[in-house]
Amino acid sequence: MADTKENILMTSLHLFARDGYEAVSVSTISGELGMTKGALYKHYKNKRDIFDSIVERMYKIDAERSVQYRVPDGQKNEGIAVSWDTVKQFTVAQYKFWTEDDFAQSFRKMLTLEQYRNDEMAQLYQSCISAGPVDYMESIFSQMIADGNMKKADSKLLATEFYAPMFLLINISDHSAYKEQNLELLNNHIERFIRRNSADRIERKE
Repeated sequence: MADTKENILMTSLHLFARDGYEAVSVSTISGELGMTKGALYKHYKNKRDIFDSIVERMYKIDAERSVQYRVPDGQKNEGIAVSWDTVKQFTVAQYKFWTEDDFAQSFRKMLTLEQYRNDEMAQLYQSCISAGPVDYMESIFSQMIADGNMKKADSKLLATEFYAPMFLLINISDHSAYKEQNLELLNNHIERFIRRNSADRIERKE
């Protein structure tokens, strides 16, 4: 039962990522799976129910990763102390997640396709992939500045500067034959950013 429900969800997501959410019907999904619509409806009420389950899973993964890397979850753990090592580990993990994980890749592609046709998809794209991560890093950098771990500067500008190369590398990853080099570029960017923005000992004492 659980395997069937999971198969329906992932097959649907792959179709949404390939053809767009609006273009895929329940008939298309059931046909791809080789089952009747009636059999599919035993697991999900409709296409919207499948989509809601996909979004719910993404938010659950986000929450789990926040716990795993000990970073704020954007809701209840604000003010948590974050080190530069944590920033680097979390950023690299996020990059690998969006470019290597099947669920995350398909989710991102679905939103990329639909953001210009569906306001809800556009908001999700902004929240999960573009503006949302910038806002998230801004909150982390603001806390790091307050804690004396980061030089005083405009946290919004810092967040944009930090995330922009990652956003670019995520977007070119689907058509790039140089994934290892792209990851190396990201690591070098992070190291350079840390060297430029880490508070020195004098600033820490002040």
